[in-house]
Amino acid sequence: RRYSRNKAGLRSLARCRARRVRRTQERGRRARAGEGWWWGSVLPASMATSSSYPPPPPYYRLYEDYLQDPKSGPEPPPPVQGTYPLFGGTYTTEDVLPSLEDQGVRQLYPKGPNIDYKKELKALNRELQLHLLELADVLVERPSQYARRVEDISLIFKNLHHLLNSLRPHQARATLIHILELQIQRRKQAIEDIKRRREEAQKLLRESLQILDGQSI
Repeated sequence: RRYSRNKAGLRSLARCRARRVRRTQERGRRARAGEGWWWGSVLPASMATSSSYPPPPPYYRLYEDYLQDPKSGPEPPPPVQGTYPLFGGTYTTEDVLPSLEDQGVRQLYPKGPNIDYKKELKALNRELQLHLLELADVLVERPSQYARRVEDISLIFKNLHHLLNSLRPHQARATLIHILELQIQRRKQAIEDIKRRREEAQKLLRESLQILDGQSI
């Protein structure tokens, strides 16, 4: 009886292997025929050989005669001015950093143009450290009340980032000044190198003339 069960199991295993071999052979035959495979399903040959890039936009036909007559096609649209929607948000073409109030965020440092950035950044950094310590205590003693501390920490981070973004124009000017100073330094070095090479060439010419004069005598 045990022998018969083992024999039946071997027959079942052989049938499974045979079906797997036939399936693999069928896939190879279809692939050689150009039908292709995608997610286990057979695709027609026309789809397998189609381009993977989308077609060009239809308005390219308006510029078919552009090489012969550049004025035959319509002019490009003017640049967008003001606000415009993009990916569900509203943006502006003006290069102005929006205030925290415009973004719906409470400002923790004083308002006005005369802001001591160094002082305010240090104050916010100290406040952030205190809130992180308080969050650690809350997570140990009252884990269910951590949400408020997380909101306070998020508010501090937003104020820190806004202060840093306010310094970006100054950073850009300082970076530009540094680049210009490096360019001036390189040019001065190049000028000094040219002068040194010129002096060496003049010295070599004088020595050559002296040698030629001595030979002529």
